[in-house]
Amino acid sequence: MTKKNFVFLVLTVVGGLLFALGMCMCLLPEWNAFKPGVVVTALGAVTLLVIGLVRWIMAGKPVAKINWSKMGKVAYCVMAALVLGTGMAMIMAFEGMMIPGIIVGIVGIVLGLGIIPVFKGLK
Repeated sequence: MTKKNFVFLVLTVVGGLLFALGMCMCLLPEWNAFKPGVVVTALGAVTLLVIGLVRWIMAGKPVAKINWSKMGKVAYCVMAALVLGTGMAMIMAFEGMMIPGIIVGIVGIVLGLGIIPVFKGLK
């Protein structure tokens, strides 16, 4: 195993465990650790985001150029995933939010169905 693969493996495991533990701390009321859970989740998310940068640097590749013409399409995909996830969170984590959560989830699914026409176009 090369050095860069080992570093990637360790950072991925650590970041994933921190993120998962933080989400459990936030979403399980029995643990009574919402605020520390937010911190741990953020730390795990930052670790996972840094992985790509570390992998890029260790591969010796030049700085990536961003294709701004495709960023709107990527933002649409992210928005669809966030709307669907918000609906799921409303259903599972908050009392009395079942019907609004279902509505928001359906909107997220409809946005997700629109991803293919956004990227490929309609013919």
